[in-house]
Amino acid sequence: MADTMSPRERVLTTLRRGRPDRVPKELSFTEPKQEEFVRRVGEGVSVADYFNLEPRGVGIGPSKRKHDFSGYFLDVERLDDVDEWGVGYVSAHFYHFWRHVHPLRNVTTPREVAAYPWPDVLAPYRWERVPEQVQAWHDQGYAVCAGPPSQLYEQAWYMRGQEQLLLDFYDNPDVATAILDTINHVLIEGSRRLAAAGVDILRLGDDVGWQQAMIMSPDCWRRWLKPRLADVISVARRVKPDILIFFHTDGNVAPIIPDLIDVGLDILNPVQPECMDPVEIKRKYGDRLAFWGTIGTQTTMPFGTPDDVRRVVKERIETVGPEGLLLAPTHVLEPEVPWENIVAFVEAVEEYGVVR
Repeated sequence: MADTMSPRERVLTTLRRGRPDRVPKELSFTEPKQEEFVRRVGEGVSVADYFNLEPRGVGIGPSKRKHDFSGYFLDVERLDDVDEWGVGYVSAHFYHFWRHVHPLRNVTTPREVAAYPWPDVLAPYRWERVPEQVQAWHDQGYAVCAGPPSQLYEQAWYMRGQEQLLLDFYDNPDVATAILDTINHVLIEGSRRLAAAGVDILRLGDDVGWQQAMIMSPDCWRRWLKPRLADVISVARRVKPDILIFFHTDGNVAPIIPDLIDVGLDILNPVQPECMDPVEIKRKYGDRLAFWGTIGTQTTMPFGTPDDVRRVVKERIETVGPEGLLLAPTHVLEPEVPWENIVAFVEAVEEYGVVR
């Protein structure tokens, strides 16, 4: 059956909870899996092109500025890397796993936060090519997804330390406020620029869920993170009223789904089936939300057979889709995921996802 929609039309129709010609899909790889992909299909082939994935992304350019963060790590024996935010990394020597070293772990006042050498992620030269990248994908018929160059809670705890930041919410709220407000300025301005560039889907996110419950209480999230998220979304929508708002959070975040809808969410990702029942979430919120993900990377993709993958894909399409469902593994695919399962996922979406 020939496609009746362009990839962009398919994605936007689906995520606006309309009826597409077929269910769209996405997947992404960890570095070891990307290396396997290159070995199997050759150099110069993109994952998106090879697997006929509908969404495409854009991003800002690299920084030309160098910071000396050494003063923030005088008590650290060894660092393997430091990113442009000054977050240190010590390799676990196991694939892509690292231990974070938090540059703001010892600050005690908002003044110290303000004096920190924050990155130049909003420098105009880093954004110069974004509008032309968006237009190029649109000209080829693809929907464009992009997010600002940071998350809020995650970036804050990378800088401060997760335990310390959660303590700050109660014991040192002035420091927590200074860190969050500095980062949220980046989210607000970055989202405004992406909306102005014509991005179709604004990808926001913060992992605020564990496997069985939230990292913090729902009330704590509502106090510290919800109002800032609302500000980001409202700015993007003022610039581009029809922009779709995507929010990623792993884990069980069922208590705050109504709050996410309240601040303007359109798309919830990834709806981990090990943590929340996608069918139940669809039943409760499918009239207000679309869903992106739902194929487990803790269960089906690494440990199922190809037949298991095909069965789960078919079940998801029948019970959560086809309207409002973009199928994807719930996270980047790890090294232990069999290649045959990846092929089975793609083939199953193409076989069972045709909408008649």
